[in-house]
Amino acid sequence: MVRALYTGYTGMYNEQNRLDIISNNIANAATTGYKQESVTSQAFDQMLAIKVRDGSDAYINRPIGRMSLGVKLGEVYTDYEQGSLRQTSGTYDMAISGSGFFQMRIPSQSGESVIKYTRDGNFNMTSEGFIVDRDGNHLQGLSGDLKVDPAAAEVTITKEGFVQVDGQITDRISLVDFEDYDYLEKYGDNMYQVVEGATIKEANAGIEQGYLEQSNVNVVSEMVDMITITRAYEANQKVIRSVDTMLDKASNQIGRV
Repeated sequence: MVRALYTGYTGMYNEQNRLDIISNNIANAATTGYKQESVTSQAFDQMLAIKVRDGSDAYINRPIGRMSLGVKLGEVYTDYEQGSLRQTSGTYDMAISGSGFFQMRIPSQSGESVIKYTRDGNFNMTSEGFIVDRDGNHLQGLSGDLKVDPAAAEVTITKEGFVQVDGQITDRISLVDFEDYDYLEKYGDNMYQVVEGATIKEANAGIEQGYLEQSNVNVVSEMVDMITITRAYEANQKVIRSVDTMLDKASNQIGRV
């Protein structure tokens, strides 16, 4: 019976973690360029149960079989499927059509600059002409921080990423991609950083000026999963309550006989 308590607990703990991930997806459903996360569940590794010094078996330790300790959280993975594009007509709003990422230069805690990657193309221009995101991180071109003339009358960004200022090409937005997305980890809500072993390659993508990529979260599907998780959590609660009731009767009622 105690084993049943543990199984119910692991089920509740697993569903709570799943609920946290779905809640984060729903909270970021309106975040530009956000990629939803999903999670798998798996059984705990089986353990060998041994009868320890049982008087009915001449006090000899004997194996009695294997048992599972319940369920545990498996792999948390990101769905990199492209989200829908929403037209904004903003000069510095950009959406990536295809596989790839913008490169952003951001300050690190050590005071140095590091490169992070994002599909959030909600940019604007500073008074000095630099193209930055809402946090002030610099969008990268082939020559470094992307910069345009603040006094320019027209800024056009082609599908290939070329930046034309009043008809003259001044730079090209640097898009990159990766051989294996398993070597990416999330940095905040819509940025990514590489881990050791990542291989960068040229992006097979285009840039749509005046558009923003929406998150790829299906809110209806996530809400359905949330209801399913809630029901599973309640079922595990009932298991624990039932076992607790039986243990109470065994110790307080049967024990009196």
